[in-house]
Amino acid sequence: MRPTPSALLLPLMAGIAAVLTLAIPLPSFAQAVTACLQCHGAQTGRGEAPVPKWQGSVHADNGISCHDCHGGDPKDIVNAMNPARGFLGVPREKAIPAFCGRCHVGIMREYLRSAHGKALGAGGPTCVTCHDSHAVKRATIDLINEASCGRCHPYARAVEIKEAMRQTEGIIGGIEKDLTRLRNEGIDVEASEKSLFSLRNTYRRLFHVVDTARVKRESGTIQQELGKIRLSLTQIDERQRIRKIAGAFVVGSLLLSALLLHLLRRTYDDASPPGD
Repeated sequence: MRPTPSALLLPLMAGIAAVLTLAIPLPSFAQAVTACLQCHGAQTGRGEAPVPKWQGSVHADNGISCHDCHGGDPKDIVNAMNPARGFLGVPREKAIPAFCGRCHVGIMREYLRSAHGKALGAGGPTCVTCHDSHAVKRATIDLINEASCGRCHPYARAVEIKEAMRQTEGIIGGIEKDLTRLRNEGIDVEASEKSLFSLRNTYRRLFHVVDTARVKRESGTIQQELGKIRLSLTQIDERQRIRKIAGAFVVGSLLLSALLLHLLRRTYDDASPPGD
């Protein structure tokens, strides 16, 4: 029985749809289109402003949406801002560290102990002063810059802290690249990744210390621990190198054995009397 044209078109259309689905890049926030984003995204001016900022943030990259910070019901556009559904709204200035500190607990503690934290409510900076409220960027030493720090005080002290942290930042970046490479090679580096995660969090707390001597002292301790991770990765690389050499030797030996057998067989065949 000959298939109908429609029966032939269905698989073709399904294939085209699959290709288009893979070809069209989805935004990083596609998995979390909430009532908050639907409502604010449809507005203009001040109401819409947080949406594009959030879309380019490290929060969006990690699936952290409006309700994760502000509370409320992300599935019900009518009750999204209902306090009975857990809506918290926008915190007042003095409440911002505790607001952000629900997730960033260690950083909040260091901030509150610092000169910045002690000036909270008296003109001192809060989390959003340096990190913004919605366009939050991944934490690197580039956040310590004259344009940001110079708004409140001379940049010289911040430069000293930044330089004390620069070497640590470079070591962490190098280890991250090595871990990615080894993981892509199918090597189990979970233990090293966990160690780096812990040290990186400890290191990033130093961004909020604002104490040059302590930053230098603790950066040295962190670098020693990072050195242990780097040594373990070097040992993994060395084991992999030895395995590759051993593998190449085995393969070479097998090829040489095969060649010798081939030559022996030809010699035997050439030496055999005609007719045998």
